Amino acid sequence: MDLFDVYPLYPIEPVKALGSKLWDKKGTEYLDLYGGHAVISIGHSHPHYVQRIGEQLKKIGFYSNAVENSLQSELALKIGQMSGYYDYKLFLCSTGAEANENALKLASFHTGRKKIIAVEKAFHGRTSGAVAATHNPKIVAPFNADHEVEFIPMNDLEALEIAIDEDVAGFIVEGIQGVAGLYTPSARFLNRAQELCEEHGVTFILDEVQSGAGRTGKFFAHQHATIRPDIITLAKGMGNGFPVACVLISPKIESWHGMLGTTFGGNHLACAASMAVLEVLQEEQLMQNATQMGQYAADVLSAIPEVKEVRGQGLMLGAEFDFSIADLRKKLLFDHKIFTGSAANKNTLRLLPSLAVTKAELDQFFEALKTELEP
Repeated sequence: MDLFDVYPLYPIEPVKALGSKLWDKKGTEYLDLYGGHAVISIGHSHPHYVQRIGEQLKKIGFYSNAVENSLQSELALKIGQMSGYYDYKLFLCSTGAEANENALKLASFHTGRKKIIAVEKAFHGRTSGAVAATHNPKIVAPFNADHEVEFIPMNDLEALEIAIDEDVAGFIVEGIQGVAGLYTPSARFLNRAQELCEEHGVTFILDEVQSGAGRTGKFFAHQHATIRPDIITLAKGMGNGFPVACVLISPKIESWHGMLGTTFGGNHLACAASMAVLEVLQEEQLMQNATQMGQYAADVLSAIPEVKEVRGQGLMLGAEFDFSIADLRKKLLFDHKIFTGSAANKNTLRLLPSLAVTKAELDQFFEALKTELEP
């Protein structure tokens, strides 16, 4: 049997990783500044992370069913403390798409409506509901049965005013758009969205799947503004490589048995992995490092003449050029052994390194980038 070919793959097979470094089966060392779409938050194979999961594996390993799991309560308390959402409730699942799917369902359950307002260029996942709320006409059409979705431009206050009314179940927006190219909703846009949602009884959903878990220097990217959404979704960096996701739910949304469900969500290993991530983020002050190294990286990128715009915040950055960066990425990878990312617009180079990345590691990238941009 062959693999179903839906992803382009580089001919590189990592066999070992530590911190921001990877080694392939030939022993070649690479600098990883992408971390699997912002998944690696505290660095590859962090000792505390490995120890936490190993200890849990020896106790129970994996179990997820209708039984008490004190690790879930411990995790909920820790997320509440670190995010500031003490009074919210936590629903654990396994992927960002699953988290967003459940967020959309909660909005419909809570309001009794089906219409969803989303932002253009959005990417919310690959389940049917999440795909419907994703701005990609090529693949959305078959999935609009469950939700009627309307898209509005990012930061367009006039469109926002028109779109949000009493027929809408939920408004969903990313803290920073990842796949689209690091476009960020303005504080003014987010504040007005919250006001309109409250006025019309609409559920305000913040997708922090990629931008959460400290990546922007705050626990959630939307905390750079003064808003408090009804629902927040989180995944990727929360597990540092282990499949973990969750939904933070306002106390005004009531739960009932059977409302949501999951097979793997909240299992013992997932909780141990998430606890380890949060402990390392706190103990090693990685959110502060994300702020400092992110600002340093943004300043250096902004000073490079070929870089037309720098977007994002903290260690979720995009550098836009006036040409497709496909060849540039390949040269960085194959000639300089550095992993980076790209965006849907093809001209944006994405940087999503570990939050523990060092100045020396970033300088290694900048040296390579400048070499490739030399005429």
